[in-house]
Amino acid sequence: MPTIALVDDDRNILTSVSIALESEGYRIMTYTDGASALDGFKTSPPDLAILDIKMPRMDGMETLRRLRQKSDMPVIFLTSKDEEIDELFGLKMGADDFIRKPFSQRLLVERVKAVLRRATSKDGLAPKETDAAKVLERGLLRMDPERHTCTWKGEPVTLTVTEFLILQALAGRPGVVKSRNALMDAAYDDQVYVDDRTIDSHIKRLRKKFKQSDDAFEMIETLYGVGYRFKEA
Repeated sequence: MPTIALVDDDRNILTSVSIALESEGYRIMTYTDGASALDGFKTSPPDLAILDIKMPRMDGMETLRRLRQKSDMPVIFLTSKDEEIDELFGLKMGADDFIRKPFSQRLLVERVKAVLRRATSKDGLAPKETDAAKVLERGLLRMDPERHTCTWKGEPVTLTVTEFLILQALAGRPGVVKSRNALMDAAYDDQVYVDDRTIDSHIKRLRKKFKQSDDAFEMIETLYGVGYRFKEA
C-alpha cells in the first residue's frame, strides 16, 4: 500500500487521521512542521503528502513551494473555513486537493483514495506493449499517461496529477472547447467538489510551466464565458 506523509502541528489530528488511514492499510509518516517533513522526504519520499497550512517553523504553503521545486508528489492541503485566499494561492502553486477543517475521517480517506487513483496506474503493473498507443502526441507536445511524463519540444515539463489530467483532456481533442465543468469531470472524482476558480488556477499554472520551457507557448486558449481549448496545429 502507498505511504502517506501527514504534516500537522496538531497532535490530535496526527493521531486521529493516522488511525483512520492505517485502518485502510496505508503506511503513515507523521511530522509536526514543514521543515522536518522536507528533511524526511529526502530519505523516505511518500506517495502522497497531507499538509496543514498553518504550522510553526515552516507553513504548508512554503513547504509546497519547496517541494514543487523538485517533485510532483500529490499534495492535499488541510485548511480552515476562512482561508479562501490561501486555497486559491495553494492551487496556483500546485496543490491537488483541499479539505476544510473540521472534516470527517471518512471524507479524508475518500479524498486520499481519489488523488492516489489519479496519480497511479490502477493495476500497478509494469507498462504493457499496448501502452504505446496511449501516448498522446499533439505537435510539439508529448504526454505518456502510464509514466506520467510530459514534454514540449522534447524538454520535460513537470506537472501535478491534476494538471496532467486537465491538459490531457484539452489536448485529446484539439480545437474542441472544454467547459470548466468538463475539465472538472476529467480531473476530479465525482465526490470531490471544486469551483470554476479552481480550474482557472490550474490553467494559469499550466501556461506558466510551459512558458518557462518556451516563452512563445500559446496552445491553451481561453474562450471567455465558455471554457478552454487546445489550439489546433
